[in-house]
Amino acid sequence: MPMLPSLNEVAAGAATEQCRRPTVAAPAATSPELPDRPHRRIFTAADKLRILAETDRAADTGGISAILRREGLYSSALTDWRRQRAAGVFDALTPARRGRKTTPPNPLAAEMAALQRDHARLTRRLARAEAIIEVQKKVAELLGLPLAPSDDVP
Repeated sequence: MPMLPSLNEVAAGAATEQCRRPTVAAPAATSPELPDRPHRRIFTAADKLRILAETDRAADTGGISAILRREGLYSSALTDWRRQRAAGVFDALTPARRGRKTTPPNPLAAEMAALQRDHARLTRRLARAEAIIEVQKKVAELLGLPLAPSDDVP
């Protein structure tokens, strides 16, 4: 009969080959088939309404449970969706558009744009007319023709 080591020998690490624990292999690395990080499932409004319609058609409790297992849902999610539907919050079931919200157009914006275009056109026409008048004054001065006095020049 083999001799078992004493407690002092075990503490000192002098255990024999017979008393050692079997070596357990380290767990294998994570499976390459699994994603690195799980992500939260997002149900669209159509999916939520489809699942709610199926559970409404299910006559017994077992049918609802089968639907929940198939979809991978808890009954609390189904309860929340039913509350939202009963409250008439269909907007909560549709995904909201992200980003900056559009502002309603100003009813006077079109008129303002038309007036600005008209003002720019008239300003260009006035500049052309003043240039023509200046040329006419210089030609009259070179030819020695007298000009009629204008009201705006002193």
